[in-house]
Amino acid sequence: MWKKIKKLFADRRVWVRQILVAGLAGAVAWQVGDLLVEDGGVVAAIVCTLSIRISLHKSVREGFGQIVGTAIGATVALINVSIFDFGFIAVGLTVIFCAVVARALHLGEVASVNVPVTALIVIGPGISGTTAAHRLGSTLIGAAIAIVFSYFSHAKTPVDRAIDQITDVSAKAAELLAKMSEGVAAGYTQKEAGNWLAKARLLMEAVPAIRAQSVEARGHARWFPTAEKDVAEDVYVQGIAIEHTLVQVRTIARTLFDSAVSGGIADSTKKQIAVALSAASYAISSKIDDEEDFETTTTATDDAREAGAALAESLIEDAKDADQEQIIRGLSMVANIERIADSLDQNSPALKDVITPDEPAHAKVMAVSPIDQTLKINKRITKRFKKIFRKYF
Repeated sequence: MWKKIKKLFADRRVWVRQILVAGLAGAVAWQVGDLLVEDGGVVAAIVCTLSIRISLHKSVREGFGQIVGTAIGATVALINVSIFDFGFIAVGLTVIFCAVVARALHLGEVASVNVPVTALIVIGPGISGTTAAHRLGSTLIGAAIAIVFSYFSHAKTPVDRAIDQITDVSAKAAELLAKMSEGVAAGYTQKEAGNWLAKARLLMEAVPAIRAQSVEARGHARWFPTAEKDVAEDVYVQGIAIEHTLVQVRTIARTLFDSAVSGGIADSTKKQIAVALSAASYAISSKIDDEEDFETTTTATDDAREAGAALAESLIEDAKDADQEQIIRGLSMVANIERIADSLDQNSPALKDVITPDEPAHAKVMAVSPIDQTLKINKRITKRFKKIFRKYF
């Protein structure tokens, strides 16, 4: 029984570490908040619990969001309470005005939620200028402690976490290609092809997490002194490469499914397709296993290209007798395997010459940069003054 309980927690080391650090951080925030601010422990603990994340980089952003939210919320709350006193109207108007201000400032999803929450914390019983200042101070304490403790929330750096995610999904992609290769050689059914397509779609669901983690790794390396920028940039490109690879794997699975619906693959090309898929699977596996051995990886990707070329030749030879749609699907798989090889070698212009979108705006503290907002407002004011000046002068 004891071994089972121990294994239960051992298999969830990362989660156990995170909750222990979060619990300790909340307790410390409560203690420090009570020591430095009168009755500030509860607010500090709440803010700390809301702000702490699995990395220093994310917690800094969350902490900033809490500070922005508290500053706006405290201001709106004090204005409403001073006009309407504490009650039904003040609470309702505070939430509405906070939402309007958050939208006007283009705050991201995180900060937009923090604004009304922190406003309601500030507007609690006994609201006054002094109380609001105390709660603002408690918020700063809670956010600061969350930032400090978040450094210990995860044993690995953002770069290491990104590498783990890329390695895991790459292994699954290689395994799926190997299964498709075996299925094609043995003569697969529509049901089997449907299972492959479903698995390929599930693999694609990992792309947003990988992109977010690689973006965090690159952002973390820009300001953290011990982080290596070159390594972070390389991991970022690896994240883009595996995204392109997964797209090709899903397309191959869809092509095989469509072929099964249309009557299956011609016997004359089954062997070449199976060999090409197997070569692509091996190329991905080699990239995982021999990250430092460039020669081994390059040889594996060259083998995949050669297998694809052999498949193309076989399809062209059978062009007269085979179904045209099947030939087109086969040639599309050749192109997919070529793109997988290019992505693994990272020599495709599509990886480095095309800017990959950053994380979505809703995940940021501010959806639009404060600098961009200031420039837009300045342009509007300048334009308005120019109209007035031209009209009267």
